[in-house]
Amino acid sequence: MRLNQYQLLAITALLISSIWMAWTLPNPGNWRSKVAPEVLESAMANGQADFLLILNQQADVSAAQGTKSERGWSVFNQLQNTAQASQASLIDLLEQRHIRYRTFYIINSIQVIGDYDLIRTLAERDEVAKIQHNPAVKLDYLKEEDGSASQRTLGAIEWGITMIRADQVWDLGYRGQGVVVGGADTGFEWTHPSLQSKYRGYSETETDHNYNWHDAIHSLHPIHEDPDDNPMHNPCGLSVLVPCDDNNHGTHTMGTMVGEAADNQIGVAPAASWIACRNMERGYGTLASYIECFEWFLAPTDLNNENPNPELAPHVINNSWYCPEIEGCNVDNWGTMETIVNNLRASGVVVVVSAGNDGNQGCSTIASPASIFDKSFTIGSTTSEDSISSFSSRGPVTSDGSMRTKPNVTAPGSQVRSAVREGEYATFSGTSMAGPHVAGLVALLISAVPDLAGQVEQIETIIEQTAVPKTTDENCGSILGTSIPNNTYGYGRVDALAAINLALQASSVTNTNSGITIRPFPNPVTEVVQFELINLRGQLQVELFNAAGQRLRQTQFNIQDDYQVESFSLADLPLGLYVYKITSEAGGSYSGKLLKD
Repeated sequence: MRLNQYQLLAITALLISSIWMAWTLPNPGNWRSKVAPEVLESAMANGQADFLLILNQQADVSAAQGTKSERGWSVFNQLQNTAQASQASLIDLLEQRHIRYRTFYIINSIQVIGDYDLIRTLAERDEVAKIQHNPAVKLDYLKEEDGSASQRTLGAIEWGITMIRADQVWDLGYRGQGVVVGGADTGFEWTHPSLQSKYRGYSETETDHNYNWHDAIHSLHPIHEDPDDNPMHNPCGLSVLVPCDDNNHGTHTMGTMVGEAADNQIGVAPAASWIACRNMERGYGTLASYIECFEWFLAPTDLNNENPNPELAPHVINNSWYCPEIEGCNVDNWGTMETIVNNLRASGVVVVVSAGNDGNQGCSTIASPASIFDKSFTIGSTTSEDSISSFSSRGPVTSDGSMRTKPNVTAPGSQVRSAVREGEYATFSGTSMAGPHVAGLVALLISAVPDLAGQVEQIETIIEQTAVPKTTDENCGSILGTSIPNNTYGYGRVDALAAINLALQASSVTNTNSGITIRPFPNPVTEVVQFELINLRGQLQVELFNAAGQRLRQTQFNIQDDYQVESFSLADLPLGLYVYKITSEAGGSYSGKLLKD
C-alpha cells in the first residue's frame, strides 16, 4: 500500500510528537528529567557547567538526641557512612575521566564541573536523584538606616545590647563563657581589637587556625566580571588559611555577637569564643560554598580539610545572607538547602538566619532560603524605638506554598554599630545586624545553663516564650497583627534577661552533695516528658502544678536503680509553663519548670 502525501505528513508529525514527548516528559527512562534546565543551558553555551549531583540515598538523622557531643557524633557518623557507601562508584567514574569534583556528606552530594556528555552519563545512573545548578548565594545587602540610634558616649554599651537587657545578664555573671559561636559570611578580620582575643585559635604565643577557620571560596565569582582568574582580584585571595574579610559584612556581624575592646562594648556575648567560614566572595557565594561551610560547622577540620571533629562544632551559627530566585535558587534546589539546615540543626547547632530586607514591599517578603525554612530560626529587625524596621521582611512564607508564620522573633537591627576591617567601627542597618544579637543570646543562655548545649528546640522555645510581645495593625496573611506570634514581629523582640531567668528555672536539678540529678527531657515537651533520675532510689511522689500554683495531677515513681528513666504525660494539658515537684520518701524535695510547646 502506498501512502499519499497527507498520510506521510501525519505520520511524520506523529513521530516528531512522540520524540518530543519522550524528550520532555519526566519518567525514569528520561535522563533529562533529572537535570535542571540551567545546567544544560550552561553546558551548551560554555562547553561545561558547574553542578551538583544529589544522590537518591539520604540519611535520616531527625531522631538524633542526647548531649551536644552525642548528637554531633551520631549525625556526623550517619551522614558520612551514607555518603561513603553510595558515592564510591560515581567517584571511580569521575576519577577515571579526570573530572574535577568535590564530595559532600551533610547532604549526600557531589559538586562536579563537566560537559554535556558527562551530565548525560551521570543522569543515567540509578544512584543519582537530581543534577542541580550551583546558583549564587547573595549577601543580605544593607539597606538605608531606619530610625535613630541613641547618641553614643565614650565607653557606652551599644543600644541593641541594652535594649535586649544583655548587659543585665552580664551582671549575673553570664557573658557567654564556654560557648562557641560560628559565622558564615564574607570572612572576618580576626586581628580586629574587638575580636582577636575572642577567636578560638588565638594565643599570645602561637595562634592555631586548624579547626577554627575554613575558606570555602576557591574561585572568583563570575558576577564580578574580573578580566582573568587572578586570585588577587579578591582582597583576601582564594582558599586562604588565615581568617580574612573581603567585604566588612562578616566582621560587623561577628562584632555584634562577641566583640569587646576598651571603650567598645559591641558584643552581646563578649566572653564567648568564635570560629568562622567564608562562604561568599565579595558578597556572592554559591550553593556549593554554602554546603561546604555548613558541613565544616557540623564537624570542623584542620587546614588540610582533614580529620573532621564534631566535638569542635560551634553551639550556634549566624547566617546573614539569602539566595533569591533571581540568583538561581528555586523550588528545584530549595529541598537541598532545607535538608542541610535540618541536618546541622539535628547535630545540636542552632541555625540563626536573617529574615531579609524587603519589608518595604509588604507582606510575604520572607521569600528566599534559608529564612523560609521551618527549622531555620528566622530573625527580623527592630529600631532603637523598639518598633519594626521598615525594611524587615514580613511573613507569611508563601513562596513554597506553606503560609508558614515567620519571623520567629525580632532583634535590634537598625543603625547597629560594630566592628569593620582595619580595626575600625561603623554603623550598619539590616536584618543582618539583628541575627547576630540572637546568636549572642544563644551563647548567653548556654553559659548560664550548660545543659542547654545541643538542645536546639529548647533554646529556641525559651527565646520565643520570653520575647517581649509586639503587635501591629499590619495584618499579613490570615494572622492578625494583634496576634502572638504574628508575621511582623514573630513572638516579639528578644529579651535576654527574661530568657536567662526562664532557662535557669527550667533547667536540670542537681544536688552536688548527694550526686542526685533530675533531668526532664525533652523540655519543651509536646506530649510526654521523661525524667532522667540519677542516685535517687525509692518511692518518689511526683506532682505537677500550673503557673498559678494549682496542682493538676500527681503520681508515683518506684526507683530501684541508680539510673532510671520514668515518663509523665502532659498530652491533655494546654500549652504553657508548668512546675513539677518530686519528693522522695527520704525527705528530699526537688522542683523545676516544664514548657509545653
